[in-house]
Amino acid sequence: MTHRFRAAIPFAALIAFPAFAIDPPATPAAVVAQAPAAAWRAIPLDELLVMTIEGDKRVVIQLAPAFSPRHVANIQALAKAHWWDGTSINRVQDNYVVQWGDSTEKKPIPPGLSPTSPADYAIPLANRRLAVTPLPYADPYASATGFVAGWPVAMDGSAAWLPHCYGFVGVGRNNSPDAGTGAELYTVIGQAPRQLDRNIAVVGRVIDGMALLSSLPRGTGEIGFYTAQEHKVPIQSVRLASELPEAERPRFQMMDVTSPSFADYLRLRANRKDDFYDQPAGGVDLCNAPVPVRAAP
Repeated sequence: MTHRFRAAIPFAALIAFPAFAIDPPATPAAVVAQAPAAAWRAIPLDELLVMTIEGDKRVVIQLAPAFSPRHVANIQALAKAHWWDGTSINRVQDNYVVQWGDSTEKKPIPPGLSPTSPADYAIPLANRRLAVTPLPYADPYASATGFVAGWPVAMDGSAAWLPHCYGFVGVGRNNSPDAGTGAELYTVIGQAPRQLDRNIAVVGRVIDGMALLSSLPRGTGEIGFYTAQEHKVPIQSVRLASELPEAERPRFQMMDVTSPSFADYLRLRANRKDDFYDQPAGGVDLCNAPVPVRAAP
Protein backbone atom coordinates (compact mmCIF):
# COMPACT_ATOMS: atom_id res chain seq x y z
CA MET A 1 0.00 0.00 0.00
CA THR A 2 1.35 3.42 -0.93
CA HIS A 3 0.83 6.33 1.45
CA ARG A 4 1.38 9.89 0.29
CA PHE A 5 1.48 13.03 2.34
CA ARG A 6 0.14 16.20 0.81
CA ALA A 7 0.82 19.70 1.94
CA ALA A 8 0.67 23.19 0.54
CA ILE A 9 3.63 24.49 2.53
CA PRO A 10 7.09 23.05 3.25
CA PHE A 11 8.13 21.63 6.60
CA ALA A 12 10.44 24.56 7.37
CA ALA A 13 7.55 27.02 7.09
CA LEU A 14 5.30 25.19 9.53
CA ILE A 15 6.06 27.13 12.67
CA ALA A 16 2.83 28.91 13.57
CA PHE A 17 0.29 27.33 15.90
CA PRO A 18 -3.14 27.13 14.18
CA ALA A 19 -5.84 29.44 15.48
CA PHE A 20 -9.57 29.31 14.78
CA ALA A 21 -12.12 31.99 15.60
CA ILE A 22 -14.64 29.80 17.40
CA ASP A 23 -15.91 29.55 20.94
CA PRO A 24 -14.78 26.11 22.12
CA PRO A 25 -16.12 24.03 25.01
CA ALA A 26 -14.27 24.31 28.29
CA THR A 27 -12.46 20.95 28.41
CA PRO A 28 -10.64 18.66 25.96
CA ALA A 29 -13.18 15.90 26.63
CA ALA A 30 -16.03 18.25 25.76
CA VAL A 31 -14.33 19.19 22.49
CA VAL A 32 -14.03 15.52 21.56
CA ALA A 33 -17.63 14.76 22.53
CA GLN A 34 -18.99 17.69 20.53
CA ALA A 35 -16.75 17.35 17.47
CA PRO A 36 -18.82 17.11 14.27
CA ALA A 37 -18.69 14.14 11.94
CA ALA A 38 -16.46 16.15 9.57
CA ALA A 39 -13.74 16.19 12.25
CA TRP A 40 -13.29 12.41 12.14
CA ARG A 41 -11.51 10.07 9.70
CA ALA A 42 -12.12 6.33 9.42
CA ILE A 43 -9.16 4.06 10.18
CA PRO A 44 -8.70 1.50 7.36
CA LEU A 45 -9.51 -2.06 8.40
CA ASP A 46 -6.17 -3.40 7.14
CA GLU A 47 -4.44 -1.01 9.56
CA LEU A 48 -6.24 -2.49 12.58
CA LEU A 49 -4.57 -5.46 14.28
CA VAL A 50 -6.90 -7.43 16.55
CA MET A 51 -5.16 -9.47 19.25
CA THR A 52 -7.32 -11.85 21.30
CA ILE A 53 -5.71 -12.95 24.55
CA GLU A 54 -6.67 -15.46 27.22
CA GLY A 55 -10.36 -15.27 28.12
CA ASP A 56 -11.45 -13.96 24.70
CA LYS A 57 -10.27 -10.48 25.67
CA ARG A 58 -9.54 -8.25 22.71
CA VAL A 59 -6.86 -5.63 22.16
CA VAL A 60 -6.95 -3.46 19.01
CA ILE A 61 -3.78 -1.91 17.61
CA GLN A 62 -3.71 0.76 14.92
CA LEU A 63 -0.75 0.29 12.60
CA ALA A 64 1.25 3.15 11.04
CA PRO A 65 2.38 1.99 7.57
CA ALA A 66 3.23 5.53 6.47
CA PHE A 67 5.90 5.84 9.18
CA SER A 68 7.18 2.26 9.40
CA PRO A 69 6.34 0.66 6.05
CA ARG A 70 8.65 -2.38 6.10
CA HIS A 71 7.91 -3.41 9.67
CA VAL A 72 4.17 -2.89 9.23
CA ALA A 73 4.17 -4.94 6.02
CA ASN A 74 5.86 -7.74 7.98
CA ILE A 75 3.31 -7.47 10.78
CA GLN A 76 0.45 -7.66 8.31
CA ALA A 77 2.05 -10.72 6.69
CA LEU A 78 2.53 -12.38 10.09
CA ALA A 79 -1.11 -11.73 10.98
CA LYS A 80 -2.31 -13.21 7.68
CA ALA A 81 -0.17 -16.29 8.37
CA HIS A 82 -1.73 -16.56 11.88
CA TRP A 83 1.83 -16.66 13.20
CA TRP A 84 1.03 -15.27 16.66
CA ASP A 85 -1.69 -17.83 17.38
CA GLY A 86 -0.50 -19.91 20.33
CA THR A 87 2.28 -17.50 21.32
CA SER A 88 2.13 -15.46 24.53
CA ILE A 89 2.72 -12.27 26.46
CA ASN A 90 6.11 -12.97 28.02
CA ARG A 91 7.26 -9.76 29.69
CA VAL A 92 5.56 -7.14 31.84
CA GLN A 93 7.99 -4.63 33.29
CA ASP A 94 6.50 -2.06 35.66
CA ASN A 95 6.45 1.50 34.31
CA TYR A 96 7.94 0.31 31.04
CA VAL A 97 6.53 -2.27 28.60
CA VAL A 98 4.37 -5.32 27.95
CA GLN A 99 6.04 -7.59 25.37
CA TRP A 100 4.70 -10.52 23.38
CA GLY A 101 5.81 -13.09 20.80
CA ASP A 102 7.28 -16.60 20.70
CA SER A 103 8.81 -17.31 24.11
CA THR A 104 10.79 -20.24 22.71
CA GLU A 105 12.35 -18.09 19.95
CA LYS A 106 12.21 -21.22 17.79
CA LYS A 107 8.96 -20.77 15.87
CA PRO A 108 9.79 -20.46 12.16
CA ILE A 109 9.14 -17.07 10.63
CA PRO A 110 7.05 -17.15 7.42
CA PRO A 111 9.11 -16.65 4.26
CA GLY A 112 9.02 -13.44 2.29
CA LEU A 113 9.22 -10.87 5.07
CA SER A 114 10.90 -7.57 4.20
CA PRO A 115 14.45 -6.99 5.42
CA THR A 116 14.69 -4.20 7.99
CA SER A 117 17.45 -1.97 9.33
CA PRO A 118 17.92 0.99 11.71
CA ALA A 119 17.25 3.24 8.71
CA ASP A 120 13.59 2.23 9.09
CA TYR A 121 13.22 3.98 12.45
CA ALA A 122 12.50 7.35 10.81
CA ILE A 123 11.32 8.61 7.44
CA PRO A 124 13.55 11.06 5.52
CA LEU A 125 12.09 14.46 4.75
CA ALA A 126 14.15 15.08 1.61
CA ASN A 127 11.82 15.55 -1.35
CA ARG A 128 8.81 15.02 0.94
CA ARG A 129 6.37 17.53 2.38
CA LEU A 130 4.31 16.68 5.42
CA ALA A 131 0.99 18.29 6.32
CA VAL A 132 2.05 19.12 9.87
CA THR A 133 -0.11 20.55 12.63
CA PRO A 134 2.78 21.87 14.73
CA LEU A 135 3.12 21.73 18.50
CA PRO A 136 4.81 25.03 19.41
CA TYR A 137 6.47 23.94 22.64
CA ALA A 138 10.04 22.88 23.29
CA ASP A 139 10.71 19.14 23.22
CA PRO A 140 13.85 17.65 24.81
CA TYR A 141 14.08 14.87 22.21
CA ALA A 142 13.43 16.69 18.93
CA SER A 143 13.84 20.14 17.42
CA ALA A 144 10.19 20.15 16.32
CA THR A 145 7.04 18.16 17.05
CA GLY A 146 3.53 18.06 15.70
CA PHE A 147 0.84 15.87 14.22
CA VAL A 148 0.69 14.29 10.77
CA ALA A 149 -2.20 12.25 9.37
CA GLY A 150 -3.51 11.47 12.85
CA TRP A 151 -0.14 10.62 14.46
CA PRO A 152 2.13 12.54 16.86
CA VAL A 153 5.46 13.05 15.13
CA ALA A 154 8.90 14.27 16.17
CA MET A 155 11.20 15.90 13.61
CA ASP A 156 14.66 17.37 13.21
CA GLY A 157 14.56 18.97 9.78
CA SER A 158 15.91 15.93 7.93
CA ALA A 159 13.70 13.12 9.27
CA ALA A 160 10.44 12.43 11.11
CA TRP A 161 9.61 9.61 13.48
CA LEU A 162 6.92 8.29 15.81
CA PRO A 163 7.59 8.80 19.53
CA HIS A 164 7.51 6.27 22.35
CA CYS A 165 4.30 7.48 24.00
CA TYR A 166 2.08 5.52 26.38
CA GLY A 167 0.25 2.79 24.48
CA PHE A 168 2.51 2.98 21.43
CA VAL A 169 3.72 -0.28 19.94
CA GLY A 170 7.33 -1.03 19.00
CA VAL A 171 9.33 -3.91 17.55
CA GLY A 172 11.60 -5.95 19.80
CA ARG A 173 15.13 -6.44 18.48
CA ASN A 174 18.60 -7.65 19.36
CA ASN A 175 21.64 -5.39 19.32
CA SER A 176 22.12 -3.17 16.27
CA PRO A 177 22.24 -3.56 13.32
CA ASP A 178 19.37 -5.98 13.97
CA ALA A 179 16.08 -4.05 13.69
CA GLY A 180 13.61 -6.87 14.37
CA THR A 181 11.20 -8.45 11.94
CA GLY A 182 7.97 -7.38 13.62
CA ALA A 183 7.34 -10.80 15.19
CA GLU A 184 8.30 -9.58 18.67
CA LEU A 185 6.19 -6.59 19.75
CA TYR A 186 5.75 -4.49 22.88
CA THR A 187 3.63 -1.60 24.09
CA VAL A 188 4.60 1.17 26.49
CA ILE A 189 2.75 0.96 29.84
CA GLY A 190 4.59 3.64 31.78
CA GLN A 191 6.05 7.10 31.49
CA ALA A 192 6.99 7.71 27.87
CA PRO A 193 10.56 6.35 27.34
CA ARG A 194 11.40 8.88 24.64
CA GLN A 195 15.10 7.98 24.85
CA LEU A 196 14.12 4.97 22.70
CA ASP A 197 13.01 7.23 19.82
CA ARG A 198 14.96 6.42 16.63
CA ASN A 199 16.53 3.42 18.37
CA ILE A 200 13.64 1.01 17.81
CA ALA A 201 10.90 0.83 15.18
CA VAL A 202 7.57 2.25 16.37
CA VAL A 203 4.78 0.69 14.33
CA GLY A 204 1.49 1.79 15.87
CA ARG A 205 -0.56 2.31 19.03
CA VAL A 206 -3.10 0.45 21.11
CA ILE A 207 -6.49 2.11 20.62
CA ASP A 208 -8.72 -0.33 22.49
CA GLY A 209 -8.10 -2.75 25.36
CA MET A 210 -5.04 -0.99 26.76
CA ALA A 211 -6.18 -1.65 30.34
CA LEU A 212 -6.01 -5.40 29.62
CA LEU A 213 -2.27 -5.04 29.07
CA SER A 214 -1.32 -2.37 31.60
CA SER A 215 -3.03 -4.25 34.43
CA LEU A 216 -1.24 -7.58 33.87
CA PRO A 217 0.84 -8.99 36.75
CA ARG A 218 4.44 -7.81 36.60
CA GLY A 219 7.06 -10.40 35.76
CA THR A 220 9.66 -11.06 38.45
CA GLY A 221 12.42 -12.17 36.10
CA GLU A 222 15.10 -9.91 34.68
CA ILE A 223 13.57 -6.77 33.07
CA GLY A 224 10.10 -8.10 33.79
CA PHE A 225 10.15 -11.41 31.92
CA TYR A 226 7.88 -14.04 33.38
CA THR A 227 9.76 -16.87 35.05
CA ALA A 228 9.00 -20.54 34.46
CA GLN A 229 6.84 -20.50 37.59
CA GLU A 230 4.79 -17.53 36.41
CA HIS A 231 1.87 -17.47 34.02
CA LYS A 232 2.62 -16.31 30.49
CA VAL A 233 -0.61 -14.89 29.06
CA PRO A 234 -1.67 -16.99 26.04
CA ILE A 235 -2.43 -15.24 22.75
CA GLN A 236 -5.39 -16.97 21.13
CA SER A 237 -5.19 -15.17 17.80
CA VAL A 238 -3.98 -12.06 16.00
CA ARG A 239 -5.86 -10.95 12.89
CA LEU A 240 -6.17 -7.92 10.66
CA ALA A 241 -9.66 -6.47 11.05
CA SER A 242 -10.09 -6.75 7.28
CA GLU A 243 -9.79 -10.56 7.58
CA LEU A 244 -12.43 -10.99 10.27
CA PRO A 245 -16.08 -11.78 9.53
CA GLU A 246 -18.07 -8.62 8.89
CA ALA A 247 -19.90 -8.76 12.21
CA GLU A 248 -16.64 -9.10 14.18
CA ARG A 249 -14.74 -6.25 12.58
CA PRO A 250 -13.91 -3.35 14.90
CA ARG A 251 -14.41 0.06 13.32
CA PHE A 252 -12.68 3.14 14.65
CA GLN A 253 -12.19 6.77 13.72
CA MET A 254 -9.40 9.19 14.61
CA MET A 255 -9.74 12.95 14.81
CA ASP A 256 -8.53 14.93 11.80
CA VAL A 257 -5.51 16.84 13.12
CA THR A 258 -6.14 19.64 10.61
CA SER A 259 -9.68 20.24 11.89
CA PRO A 260 -10.87 23.15 14.06
CA SER A 261 -11.95 20.59 16.67
CA PHE A 262 -8.39 19.29 17.03
CA ALA A 263 -7.04 22.85 17.26
CA ASP A 264 -9.42 23.51 20.15
CA TYR A 265 -8.57 20.19 21.78
CA LEU A 266 -4.83 20.88 21.53
CA ARG A 267 -5.17 24.42 22.87
CA LEU A 268 -7.10 23.18 25.89
CA ARG A 269 -4.63 20.37 26.57
CA ALA A 270 -1.99 23.09 26.90
CA ASN A 271 -4.07 25.80 28.57
CA ARG A 272 -6.85 24.14 30.50
CA LYS A 273 -8.68 26.39 32.96
CA ASP A 274 -12.09 25.22 34.11
CA ASP A 275 -13.90 24.28 37.32
CA PHE A 276 -11.03 22.01 38.39
CA TYR A 277 -7.92 23.67 36.93
CA ASP A 278 -6.85 26.96 38.48
CA GLN A 279 -3.42 27.28 36.83
CA PRO A 280 -3.13 26.56 33.08
CA ALA A 281 0.06 24.67 32.25
CA GLY A 282 0.91 26.95 29.34
CA GLY A 283 2.23 24.05 27.30
CA VAL A 284 1.91 20.35 26.55
CA ASP A 285 4.36 17.69 25.44
CA LEU A 286 3.88 15.45 22.44
CA CYS A 287 2.84 12.39 24.44
CA ASN A 288 0.39 14.29 26.63
CA ALA A 289 -1.81 15.31 23.71
CA PRO A 290 -2.95 11.95 22.31
CA VAL A 291 -4.93 12.19 19.09
CA PRO A 292 -8.54 11.30 19.98
CA VAL A 293 -9.79 7.95 18.68
CA ARG A 294 -13.35 6.66 18.99
CA ALA A 295 -15.44 3.70 17.97
CA ALA A 296 -17.20 4.54 14.75
CA PRO A 297 -20.85 5.54 15.24
